[in-house]
Amino acid sequence: MIAKGGAGSADVIVRTGLMPAPAMGGCLSFDKRSHGSVEMLPASSANMVNFSWPTPKVICIVDAEEEFDWAAPFASANTAVTTIKAQGTAQAIFRRFNLVPTYAVDYPVASQSDGYMPLREFAEAGQCEIGAQLHPWVTPPHEEVVNERNSFTCNLPQELQKRKIETLTDIISRNFRIEPKLFRSGRYGAGRHTEPLLREFGYDVDCSVLPGPAITRSSPDFSDAPSRPYWLGTDRRILEIPVTAGVVGLLRRNPSVTNYSLTSDTSRRVKLPAIFARFGLLNRVRISPEGNTLNEAKGLTRALFRSGQRVFAISYHSPSLEAGKTPYTRSREDVARFLAWIEGYLEFFMEELGGTPSTPSEIYRMAVALNASDRRQTA
Repeated sequence: MIAKGGAGSADVIVRTGLMPAPAMGGCLSFDKRSHGSVEMLPASSANMVNFSWPTPKVICIVDAEEEFDWAAPFASANTAVTTIKAQGTAQAIFRRFNLVPTYAVDYPVASQSDGYMPLREFAEAGQCEIGAQLHPWVTPPHEEVVNERNSFTCNLPQELQKRKIETLTDIISRNFRIEPKLFRSGRYGAGRHTEPLLREFGYDVDCSVLPGPAITRSSPDFSDAPSRPYWLGTDRRILEIPVTAGVVGLLRRNPSVTNYSLTSDTSRRVKLPAIFARFGLLNRVRISPEGNTLNEAKGLTRALFRSGQRVFAISYHSPSLEAGKTPYTRSREDVARFLAWIEGYLEFFMEELGGTPSTPSEIYRMAVALNASDRRQTA
């Protein structure tokens, strides 16, 4: 859990720096002394989608996934999806604010009736949209060694990535009766092959980029990623909607300190991230009820809004809506606080900022229209 502090009063790093492409691909991670997979970053400033609305829009992307012990090693046998039935509690809040969430479903959810039936009912009633989330360790074909490094899709061979995405896309199409258009690489493990594979399978939106330092030494480092939408590649075909996140605190402008404190095994063992966060020195904040206080989320939102950002994404994991399934909600009281966070954030967003609800598919259509307008003006 991230301790309290920082976001309400500190400045936020809004990453807009672009970097040259390195010679190697895959997950360009911290242990390789690289700044991340440049293929998942905007190729130039022209790729940024500069919405100029006076008021912001909020979307919600839920990682709809299997249950597992977050402290245990990854295992392909973890396929239970009993917590999907608990999503109705959040749906009631979303209906109050006319927000249609997107569930990024992984293979266990999409392949078992306990997973896909409750969400399909929501989708058929127009109460949610369905996207895809790839957890490679529970997605056929199972050819890789299941371990920490291979939990990031970008560390797998390109052909295996392709077959796993194909399997996931096919099962979603069959059981949800839709063609998924939004994709998330689980654990934010997107890399050099992600964008061309999404093109191949007909996706429009990716939401795999978590702006900021790598989450582990095996994961991509997206320190140079902006938190606002942008086009991947040069022909503006796939829209990236990053996780809404920012690094706040007095040490935020020192990359070596940021990387070490957030990725080092030693740092995590001595709880350095929590200590830094508590004293307002360094804190990674996301628009999520998981590990972020409501005040932190509000502070980050205000800062990004002042900087010109107009699209904000709430995100969390579906098992968090049942007590004891994730570290974020160990009790029923935690679940109640979790739901209150969602309600409180939406009230703040709609009332203080005058925001409106949206969906990734709507943001994509608006980006396409803006791109067409820009092209006409420059023709």
